[in-house]
Amino acid sequence: MRAYELHGVNDLRREDIEKPEIPSGWVLVQVKASGICSSDIPRIFTNGTYHFPTIPGHEFSGVVAAYGEGVPEERVGKRVGIFPLIPCRTCPQCRQKKYEMCEHYDYLGSRRDGGFAEYVAVPDWNLMELPENVSFREAAMLEPLSVALHAVKRSGVKPGDTAAVIGTGMIGFAAAAWAKALGAETVFVIGRGEAKRAIAEQIPGISYVMEEESKAIQADVVVEAVGTPQAVSSAVLLARPGGSIVLMGNPSGDLAMEKNVYWRILRKQLNLMGTWNSSYEKDEACDWTEVLDALSKKKIPAQALITHCFPSEKLMDGLELMKNHKEPYCKVMVSWE
Repeated sequence: MRAYELHGVNDLRREDIEKPEIPSGWVLVQVKASGICSSDIPRIFTNGTYHFPTIPGHEFSGVVAAYGEGVPEERVGKRVGIFPLIPCRTCPQCRQKKYEMCEHYDYLGSRRDGGFAEYVAVPDWNLMELPENVSFREAAMLEPLSVALHAVKRSGVKPGDTAAVIGTGMIGFAAAAWAKALGAETVFVIGRGEAKRAIAEQIPGISYVMEEESKAIQADVVVEAVGTPQAVSSAVLLARPGGSIVLMGNPSGDLAMEKNVYWRILRKQLNLMGTWNSSYEKDEACDWTEVLDALSKKKIPAQALITHCFPSEKLMDGLELMKNHKEPYCKVMVSWE
């Protein structure tokens, strides 16, 4: 099969390799679409991964091509999305089915081979069968859309609220769309430039506001989707007294907090919380089933979030676009069809 293997930092190679073996309880998925996550950029170009070589890519969808022992034969041919986290099932969090907080998890695309390849070995438990009206590209967004939903649900947003999202990456725009879908009356996306305004205008009910114009906002809930000290400070400033802030952005380094920011948290009695990944349980209600239902019913404008799609042989072009910010983008997709 053709795959992109990371052999070291900034050493991603497009190669012909053997298809993966299929352990008992696993299946072989033929990849149809892969999303490039912002976390893939440092993983590939600067930080590396847990071992080399590794095939990156944790946002993907496809068709079941083969199955291992213990998997029903009828799985073959099923169109599926894939939950990339493989829980240990033994830690306290796993015993409560809070798999997103597993202490000893494995992960497709970072700790083991993922979706930047023609085929991927996946546990049968991690498969979510797709309705016919959900495309492979939409299904490749199940993971980031679920992460965004998980964060917004953590915020406690309710009908009539004012919500603000700081950050103009795909997760930020998705969080804004979810806040609106869950009943927020007013939803702001706070950006640092005009480049992403056109993307925001594709999401119904969302207002795009420049950072310097946002200081008058008093939001019931704020989702911070950047991971910088400045973004955290802005979140504290924008939250109304008694409001909630959800920290979702992945930090690129240490974060320091100014004393005045800390004072505002105290004096405004803010609810400050973190969020991580998303809830999943096969064949049970969870973040992933909510997202799939919303995609099927077209409640979330997933297609509007896809700004670029490259054929698989041009995956490096997508990575370079994101790495060097060559042009405004939201979700960059790779097609293996």
